[in-house]
Amino acid sequence: MNPEPDLSNRTLTLTRTFDAPPEKVYRAWTEPALYKQWNVPHPWVITEAELDPRPGGTNRINMRSPEGVDYPDAGIYLEVIPGKRLVFTDAYTSAWLPSEKPFMTVSVDFEPLEGGAKTRQSIRVLHWSVADREEHERMGFHKGWGQCADQLAELLASL
Repeated sequence: MNPEPDLSNRTLTLTRTFDAPPEKVYRAWTEPALYKQWNVPHPWVITEAELDPRPGGTNRINMRSPEGVDYPDAGIYLEVIPGKRLVFTDAYTSAWLPSEKPFMTVSVDFEPLEGGAKTRQSIRVLHWSVADREEHERMGFHKGWGQCADQLAELLASL
């Protein structure tokens, strides 16, 4: 049996603790009306969100820049454990159709803390190549995904 490969040179991570139980954080990732409120750095907006959180289900969004340019993004869920874990990828679009240019697979883990009153959210983004990871960093992964985490914290406080 071959040992697991070292993928650290293709991986980006972000961990954040929220003052909300895992079920609420999970809802914000899987309910379109909530998802649209936080998962793109403002002043960008999500104009459309189709989320079908089940293995093989669609994850399709449209992000719009402040200049009005649309950036559609599509993928599928690979693993869904309500309140605990989501894994999705852009390697496939709906119905397991291969995408033109796969870029990443994202896993989001929701760990209960303090008896379930808080959640540690751990995001691991595995890229198809070192060049893709480097491009994602140049695009502002840490700043942009960090800003989205701040926006998520604000939304969770209002739920």
